[in-house]
Amino acid sequence: MKEISLVKKKREALNSEKPQKAKPRSRTGRHALFCKELGDHLNSKRFLIILLLIVVTSFASLYGSISGLEDALESDSNFIFLKLYTSGGSSIPSFTSFIALLGPIVGLALGFDAINSERSGGTLNRLVSQPIYRDSVIIGKFLAGTAIIAIMVFSMGIAIGAVGMYVTGLVPETEEVLRIFVFLFFTVVYVAFWLALSILFSVLCRHTATSALASIAVWIFFAIFMSLVASIVANAVYPVTTEYEALVNSMGNYTLELGLNRISPYYLYSEAVSTIMNPTVRAINAVTMDQLVGAISGYLSFGQSLLLVWPHLVGLAAMMLITFALSYIGFMRQEIRAN
Repeated sequence: MKEISLVKKKREALNSEKPQKAKPRSRTGRHALFCKELGDHLNSKRFLIILLLIVVTSFASLYGSISGLEDALESDSNFIFLKLYTSGGSSIPSFTSFIALLGPIVGLALGFDAINSERSGGTLNRLVSQPIYRDSVIIGKFLAGTAIIAIMVFSMGIAIGAVGMYVTGLVPETEEVLRIFVFLFFTVVYVAFWLALSILFSVLCRHTATSALASIAVWIFFAIFMSLVASIVANAVYPVTTEYEALVNSMGNYTLELGLNRISPYYLYSEAVSTIMNPTVRAINAVTMDQLVGAISGYLSFGQSLLLVWPHLVGLAAMMLITFALSYIGFMRQEIRAN
């Protein structure tokens, strides 16, 4: 019996000396940073200002769409509920136009000082000195900003529909609800791209003012000047100054200009939203007279409209992921403790 007990003790001693298996990578740090950043956004005055701006512009667009609903119904009486989002008043743009133009401000405001403010304040060194993985810092900030964007976009989209139902008495059909949901999802991806871009400039620039100005400059270029640049390049490559050149180069000019415009996330988003929210749009590329022969006028189903805008969603998501990947790589390659 003594020998058996000695053998058991030796086995227990050997088992205790064996190296334990490495524990799986904990995500506690990422979750803690996500919750911290989410709380900081919700409690900040910046978030309240952005929320107030979005609320005012959204309900102003709703007022314009309701006041101009009668004129919109005269041209087309189908899919009335979607007109609350796509139609505007005499001097007030539609909700979709407001989001396309002002949505980037939300993303830029949430991320332009995500990293450089921590670095200049000296809190980044303390943050990475904790038992937290470095990549959790930037991933937590991006996910928290995206969560805020999703909350704001879906809240305002649902609020617009609810108030519109209460005021007009309209009840949306199933297809209309699906189109609105896809539109809101597009909007989240679109604004998240600008969030990723602002985080990228926050990583590259040491000062918050520099990153803010760089982000705003890119936004203004894509929203205003990209269409001018695309038109100039297309006219230079395929001139249409004479009747003969217009006859020969019209298709090439239009195709090149359209392709250059689609580099801009603003144009890509606007084209996708106008297609998914307007079932009368049956094509997004050039249509020849041969293709129109035998075509029957009507509305596209939700599935067909989704097939048209699917490449746009993939393009926006790719832009967002590539931009965030660049900011991730830049942040991971920086020497933080020396700053």
